[in-house]
Amino acid sequence: MLEHMPDYGHPITFGAFITPAHGARAGSDHGPAALAVRAEELGLDLVTFQDHPYQPSFYDTWTLLTWVAARTDRIGVAGNVLNLPLRPPAVLARAVAGLDLLSGGRVALGLGAGAFWDAIEAMGGPRRSGGESVTALAEAIDVIRQVWDAAGRGGVRVDGDFYRVHGAKRGPAPAHPVPIWLGAYKPRMLRLTARLADGWLPSLSYLKPGDLARGNAVIDEAAVQVGRDPREITRLLNVGADADPAELVRLAREDGISVFIAAADDERALAHVAREIAPRVRDLVATGREEAGLVTGAPPRSSAAKSRRLPGIEYDAVPAELAAAAVEPGDPAYAKYTSSYLRGGAPGIVLRARNAAEVAAAVAFASRHRDVPLGIYSAGHGLSGRSLNRGGVVIDVSAIDHIEIEDAAAGLVRLGPGARWVDVARALAPHRLAITSGDYGGVGVGGLATAGGVGMFARQHGLTIDLLRSVQVVLADGTVTRASAEIEPDLFWAVRGAGANVGIVTDFEFAAPSVGEVGFAQFVFDATDTAGFLERWGAAVEAAPRELTGEVMLGGTRSGSAGYAQALLLVNRADPDGVIAALEPIARIAPLADQQVAMATYDQVLAAYFNDAPHSAQGEPRSHSGLARHVTRELSLEAAALLNAGASYFFQIRAVGGAVSDVPADATAYGWRDANFAISAFGTEQSGLDLWWRRLEPHLEGLYLSFETDTGPAALAKAFPPATLERLRAVKRRYDPTGLFRDNFYISPE
Repeated sequence: MLEHMPDYGHPITFGAFITPAHGARAGSDHGPAALAVRAEELGLDLVTFQDHPYQPSFYDTWTLLTWVAARTDRIGVAGNVLNLPLRPPAVLARAVAGLDLLSGGRVALGLGAGAFWDAIEAMGGPRRSGGESVTALAEAIDVIRQVWDAAGRGGVRVDGDFYRVHGAKRGPAPAHPVPIWLGAYKPRMLRLTARLADGWLPSLSYLKPGDLARGNAVIDEAAVQVGRDPREITRLLNVGADADPAELVRLAREDGISVFIAAADDERALAHVAREIAPRVRDLVATGREEAGLVTGAPPRSSAAKSRRLPGIEYDAVPAELAAAAVEPGDPAYAKYTSSYLRGGAPGIVLRARNAAEVAAAVAFASRHRDVPLGIYSAGHGLSGRSLNRGGVVIDVSAIDHIEIEDAAAGLVRLGPGARWVDVARALAPHRLAITSGDYGGVGVGGLATAGGVGMFARQHGLTIDLLRSVQVVLADGTVTRASAEIEPDLFWAVRGAGANVGIVTDFEFAAPSVGEVGFAQFVFDATDTAGFLERWGAAVEAAPRELTGEVMLGGTRSGSAGYAQALLLVNRADPDGVIAALEPIARIAPLADQQVAMATYDQVLAAYFNDAPHSAQGEPRSHSGLARHVTRELSLEAAALLNAGASYFFQIRAVGGAVSDVPADATAYGWRDANFAISAFGTEQSGLDLWWRRLEPHLEGLYLSFETDTGPAALAKAFPPATLERLRAVKRRYDPTGLFRDNFYISPE
């Protein structure tokens, strides 16, 4: 038999094993939920509850775990262990994934094959023999992992003796790789743990001397036989709250235990574990490991996950501060990075950074991988598809999502690139502040606030970038610097309109204008006369007061006309009569099929079309954009022809002009300030969008980066006026001379 490792080198952590008894109302200052909250306050890493649904004096364990997760912020939660015969695995898998997503990745799945069969049978569950329960557990784990594998093909299919799942939908994927820990004692269960689980979770009180060593040896040998590294399997142990620290140190050094879960049903016992036992054990184990020269760290990634790694990426060279949160193609969390709002992706690795220092580490890693694409991901909307890629490195800054109001009176606000605009609007609304930010709340701050930001206040407040006062940027060489009009002014100039080329912004400082209630209108027009409608729309918007900003959307039908046009209009006036007065000329340009006008706050406007569901698109649509001073007759005719040919399923004209045009053309890297309209169209290669768009281009000038899928030299020349592009090349030579940031409208320094 293979001799097991005496110490697997995992971090030493401590948890609580709390009885889920009714003792008191769960929301009170007593009882298991309150003890769990106290465990977090004391600094423990994990809180667990036994699962005996047939006990009338116990809360349902899953309900209690959910309640505890909602009342805490940091501590991990798990069943110890969940009673599988009474919890259908497909349903349990979705419950675990949902709670993991809602809690920010804090769930572990402790599972038991079953015990107390009389009670289980009395509850309507099955009675199984020892062998049957082990087989059923293996089948259940297969079901659970398939459900979590949201990126897998087809439905969930398990044709077992005890669980049959035929075509169930996959997903959602958990927020992090949820570990499966098994309560196991006998050889067959131990071998199952080695094959399929991430952790072994026995109770010390059930073990005889030598059982841990023998169990570890069985697990290690079985793991090697199936091609696993024994270090992939965490060793956990339920112990008493009065355990001798010296004995726990011995268990860690000689039996590889790294997670000690102390049975504690009162605050004094929890405090004793957290303040007396845990620090002493951690220190003594660390000293012993240092003396032995043992390399420590988190459990290695599973062999199955490693088998899905892609060539060209040094997975084992990921910086230590990023390794634990990195996402690879074999990880449950990978599904999130295979879809954006409209298109699919398949990155080779995702580096999830939590602060500027970690972004700098990710940049250093990316600089060693010039042969694969590099994407920067803030909230995953990514209409152009450049936040994700195929086979490359993605730096995910979504966790840098702070929203801080520095000075409400002055409107000074600091935002992280991962914050979503709907959340920003909600945070600013109580202070009567707003930042113009597109029309969809799910967009991340980072992408929009470095490309331009054509929002619902554009004609009155300008672009999103026009409200920027300073930024913190991680440069291509890993330097973290601040830029503003006074500090690194050339960098600040470039960030506002071409930010993806010069660095990764980790903090934005805005001056938010004062905004109270606004008028929000939704019109549906009869656009049978498509060209005439578009021409009249353009003229009416140009003539409207600056407080009115809006957009109109049409879709091709191949039936001779675009049919209907949907318009969204915001009027920054607090009085309803003033709102109606501003809207009336627009409402008269064509027959109305439907209309809604309401007074609302800006956060309510953004939330109106916001869907918090995960992105699931897998296509590769084409999109093109352009800017126009006026919606002329000639432009309208070509747009109508494009729509009537069915070349675009989504054609949009957004109002700019006004305050956007007040900003000097050379003040930011965003060009074409004299345009009154930003036009975009989405289609496919098969729909002929490219061909029809070329007919429209003579009537356009420039383009808007975020709605353009072309990225070659011709598109670059359209994106920036010649003088702007030449200045950008000079900035690129200074801040990114080797062209690390090359996958989002690359501006060559040459």
